[in-house]
Amino acid sequence: MTLRDLIKNWERTASAPLTQREFRVRLTIADAAKIAALTEMYPARNAEQILTELISAALSELEHALPYIEGDKISSMDELGDPIYEDVGPTSRFAELTRKHLKNDQSH
Repeated sequence: MTLRDLIKNWERTASAPLTQREFRVRLTIADAAKIAALTEMYPARNAEQILTELISAALSELEHALPYIEGDKISSMDELGDPIYEDVGPTSRFAELTRKHLKNDQSH
């Protein structure tokens, strides 16, 4: 989800399943003021919902921004028969670790 999509979502009001685990964060005074402004602009959302959705959107954008680094092994072939090489960069490591933690969270 992009930040633009997030704002559209706030206009419509939406929610997703949440983990039982909570995270405490301390914001700068300027960021706290921005969250307060967003809660006034989108009264159907409280500060926790806005922070949750902003983090989700930021993580999605971060995942797309991670660089692809071509490895030596061919992982598959594209539709034209050209080789697609494994990704040895942070993208595959991030995906692998995300799956690991998702599995751990679902088993609790």
